[in-house]
Amino acid sequence: MREVLPAFFWFIFVFTNGIAAQTDIPPAVRVGAEQLERYLPLLTDKQVALSVNHSSLVGATHLVDTLAAAGVCVWRIFAPEHGFRGDAPDGEHIQDGTDHRTGAPVVSLYGSKRRADEADLLGVDVVVFDIQDVGARFYTYISTLFYLLEACAELDIPIVVLDRPNPNGHYVDGPVLDTRLRSFVGVAPLPVVHGCTVGELALLFTGEYWTGPRRPKLTVIPCENYTHQTLYAPPVPPSPNLPNLRAILLYPSLCFFEGTVVSVGRGTEWPFQVVGHPEYPGPAAISFTPKRNAASRYPPLEGQPCNGYDYRQLSVDSLFRQARLDLNPLLDMYCEAPEKSQFFLKNRYFERLAGTSLLRRQIEEGNFESDIRATWLEDLEFFKGIRRKYLLYPE
Repeated sequence: MREVLPAFFWFIFVFTNGIAAQTDIPPAVRVGAEQLERYLPLLTDKQVALSVNHSSLVGATHLVDTLAAAGVCVWRIFAPEHGFRGDAPDGEHIQDGTDHRTGAPVVSLYGSKRRADEADLLGVDVVVFDIQDVGARFYTYISTLFYLLEACAELDIPIVVLDRPNPNGHYVDGPVLDTRLRSFVGVAPLPVVHGCTVGELALLFTGEYWTGPRRPKLTVIPCENYTHQTLYAPPVPPSPNLPNLRAILLYPSLCFFEGTVVSVGRGTEWPFQVVGHPEYPGPAAISFTPKRNAASRYPPLEGQPCNGYDYRQLSVDSLFRQARLDLNPLLDMYCEAPEKSQFFLKNRYFERLAGTSLLRRQIEEGNFESDIRATWLEDLEFFKGIRRKYLLYPE
């Protein structure tokens, strides 16, 4: 018994603690693109067009290469902002071309046009969309999705959306787009933070007939082991100026500065993690000088030393738990601005980002954040009711 009892109790200890260890570690998220068994049958013997970029990975392999190796006919590739391989600087127009690996034509949807036309879709039997989004209305990949859904409906072409998690999918916040300000950074009446994956957005866009009176034949391949409360870091940066999860979580709040004279750190190592301006008069938490780099060919305030706020030390966990837009950086920077009449860009880009003309007036009038937020609530609650109908994952 002296030898049997310790061995028995050791077995119980290992067994029970093994269960605990396994239950403490949630199963890994499996994105739609990794579930080939669910969508390859839809592509067999078809001429397939793919709307993809560098984030369209199956493990470490690009989806285009994965499908070509599986015998799928890659007929055409549609390239969004930043290009098919995701290495074009911000705002740069993408040129048409050819994929050197498959020989498929690459059609730019961020150049002379934003929408695929009938000639681009000639001979296409099915379209596949697989791009990592970050959950903000002004992130243009969802505008590309919107126009593809619209085109596929008009031409009666099936479309398959391979879903991916939304890193900002755990909350809904911000003003809902006034459709009079519709643009490529605001293509549909969504709040700034919409809380949907691209698959859920596809269902919403078509289900509410926002893409037109005809619905395309839509198939969404959902993620496995994902909920809207999953802290998810994309395996590769979704665009050149969102290099890490901290920048992605800060992006919805800091992107408003793109409509002002303030730098958001483009042309530095910390885009969307610092903000500043050469004439910022307050006590500076950071100083930086934007310079040309691979991610920003013409960064705002290039070569000018900027002073401002530093968010690089904020933890990802704290930003995730915040679960709301933070207007305080914008309000504080405006309050400190020595030339307030010059703060907002004259091209009214701020209004397009905000999706409303009201936010700028509220800032100029000195409204408190709580008062500003109160003006969003009714539209937000209405949108949440729409959103709820199309959710694929637990909240």
